[in-house]
Amino acid sequence: MRSKLNWLLILAAATAAACSSDNNSPSGGGGMPGTVTVGNIFFQSGNNGTQNPAIDTVAAGTTVTWTWNSGSTPHSVQSQGTPSFTSSATQSGDGKTYTFTFTTPGTYQYDCAVHGSAMTGRIVVQ
Repeated sequence: MRSKLNWLLILAAATAAACSSDNNSPSGGGGMPGTVTVGNIFFQSGNNGTQNPAIDTVAAGTTVTWTWNSGSTPHSVQSQGTPSFTSSATQSGDGKTYTFTFTTPGTYQYDCAVHGSAMTGRIVVQ
């Protein structure tokens, strides 16, 4: 009987641990909240490492910063669909940045005006 109870407790703990490790939870804690790398034909989330599409989940009020790391290749952050956010200008050169503060919950889609659907991302604001 005691062995059966121990197994049930182990199973419950394992289930709880699996449910708590969600890459789509709002940034904070151990990740890099609100950062996206703009590379040579890719966006990469600083929070969970997803790339094309870069997918990040942030709390409302978080400022997201996109940082160019693409040499002389031009890119932009272009809002797509609804809800929308203010798009960036097309820029080139390592270290250039664009920031936007997401205050309203929703799922925001974006791409690069130069590369279109080959270079996409999504910000989920909770």
